[in-house]
Amino acid sequence: MLPATTALNEARALDAQDPLAAFAAEFHHPVDAAGRRLVYLCGHSLGLQPKSAGPLVRSELEDWANLGVRGHHAAARPWIDYHEQFTATLASLIGAGTAEVVAMNSLTVNLHLMMVSFFTPVDGRDCILIEKSAFPSDRYAILSQLGWHGLEPALHLIEVEPRPGESHLRSEDLIATIERRGADIALVLLPGVQYLTGQALDLAPIVACARRAGACVGLDLAHAIGNTMPRLHDWNVDFAVWCSYKYLNAGPGAIGGCFVHERHRAAFRRPRFAGWWGNDKAARFSMEPDFKPLRGAEGWQLSNPPILSSAPLLASLEQFARAELSRLRAKSLRLTALLQAALENSLGADVEFLTPRQPEARGCQLSLRLRRPPPIARRCFDALTQAGIVADWREPDVLRMAPTPLYNSYEDAARAAAALAVAVRETS
Repeated sequence: MLPATTALNEARALDAQDPLAAFAAEFHHPVDAAGRRLVYLCGHSLGLQPKSAGPLVRSELEDWANLGVRGHHAAARPWIDYHEQFTATLASLIGAGTAEVVAMNSLTVNLHLMMVSFFTPVDGRDCILIEKSAFPSDRYAILSQLGWHGLEPALHLIEVEPRPGESHLRSEDLIATIERRGADIALVLLPGVQYLTGQALDLAPIVACARRAGACVGLDLAHAIGNTMPRLHDWNVDFAVWCSYKYLNAGPGAIGGCFVHERHRAAFRRPRFAGWWGNDKAARFSMEPDFKPLRGAEGWQLSNPPILSSAPLLASLEQFARAELSRLRAKSLRLTALLQAALENSLGADVEFLTPRQPEARGCQLSLRLRRPPPIARRCFDALTQAGIVADWREPDVLRMAPTPLYNSYEDAARAAAALAVAVRETS
């Protein structure tokens, strides 16, 4: 095993050459009671706060205080079309056209709205295909949608899981299941990055297979947007939803987003739940009784955007525009590889990775198990936390770390690996 000082020196050399290193200073980093800066590797759960977010929120509060209702039109950033400020950068982050993207609601609300339109069981095509161990909120939403249609999960929910002894989904297994059950499947709903294992699915061939089978395709991009480089328009995905509080660093409960492929821009006969912000803008304040949906993704809006939880997203997307997603992705690949190598060098056979080893098959996140009984592994995680490393734990035995390229350094990764090695050695 390489000494921790060797890995640390190598990391510092990489940091000295990193063209994105200066972005870390644009964030607030958590500190402990003694004022020590913590190594934050939890961007897969909640991203750090950009320092520019606070002034933007205060600006909206000041406009509200000084202008009242007039802020809808007279604020520095008028509230009436506030969400439109996000569209271009969000579209660039997911490989979409601007008419295909809208910032609105939160992830699970958007998922329900999309399933209202794109899960329409009919003539025996009445199943939803998901991955086993899907994020619980997605699963709850899917089960409730099945129940709404009077369908039983035991018969109408198709779950694809890794093969025995494996932790990753295989594309060929997903494709084989879709081909075998194609006539039954109304909707294929998959993650861009699987939340527990950190696996980034090879979505293009899976989407193509589902489309050939006649199924609609939806994606949950919660762990993918700002992390990987989706190409939703080119992949011909029907819809996608995401949150903005993970890699987009927009804060807890921040406004979410939605993609609807341009094929559906005028799909006014599809069922949808309507609200006045999805209505024709020219007639929005005429208070007419009939709903006339906007073309494109904006037509699925319900209400005006929550300004105070949207403002931080402006700060984040400005950073993404300057940093450029391609450069962030390139750093992410190197940063995650360094963390994995450092963990392997310092822990050897004591660590098992759930995240794929192939760089293109993962985002920032590494999920791992310590080869210890779960109670001892949990004590190792607690010792890691005491050492100043912010990661997270998923019961019964999964430790997740996400070195995020906008604000984490190579030194952060090396220090985290060294701290975990000490925790394992001293706890065991």
